[in-house]
Amino acid sequence: MKKIIFSIATLFAIGFTAHSQEIKYGVKAGLNIADWGGDAEHTNVRAGFNAGVLAEIKFENFAVQPEIVYSQQGTKVTVNNYFGNSLDSSIEYTSKLDYINVPIAVKYYIIEGLSIQAGPQIGFLISAKEKGEFTGGGQSETEEVDAKDAYEKVDFSLFGGIGYDLPIGIFLQARYNVGLSNINKDPEVPNVKLTNNVFLFSVGYKF
Repeated sequence: MKKIIFSIATLFAIGFTAHSQEIKYGVKAGLNIADWGGDAEHTNVRAGFNAGVLAEIKFENFAVQPEIVYSQQGTKVTVNNYFGNSLDSSIEYTSKLDYINVPIAVKYYIIEGLSIQAGPQIGFLISAKEKGEFTGGGQSETEEVDAKDAYEKVDFSLFGGIGYDLPIGIFLQARYNVGLSNINKDPEVPNVKLTNNVFLFSVGYKF
């Protein structure tokens, strides 16, 4: 990971010394489809959103794009209990993890406006909530607790994706983040590896 970050930083510096064609700034927001990898089982995706700011340093057909992005991540688990063929009760358990992520994208423009992009990302956990919803016996109960101590504060990942820039400054972006770090530090399940895996779809504007 350190070698990757160093290589990206070196390329970033080369871009400046090579007198980049242009520097653009921008904002973006969009949809997250998040889940866990590693040892996680029986999980379902959690939908959330992402929003952030960026700077694109472009030279020739390449560009380097550092970003700061707020990202809602986590997962859902639903357990249904049956009595015979009838649903007796259900529990929906949601891990709501919110991060400030700092991705550094290296972009290659295949044609005008269309780019492929990849790079490393470091994430900083700012909030972790565990929400449980129980339904059964004609009753429904909901409980939400703070769970920040059960997760690592820093998360490393790699991402890849595509983007398309319209001539009017609007751009579309799709990425997939693959978690490299074990985010679990819950002492009750010490040998379980959990990683953040997220599809991100964003719309933004560069000026």
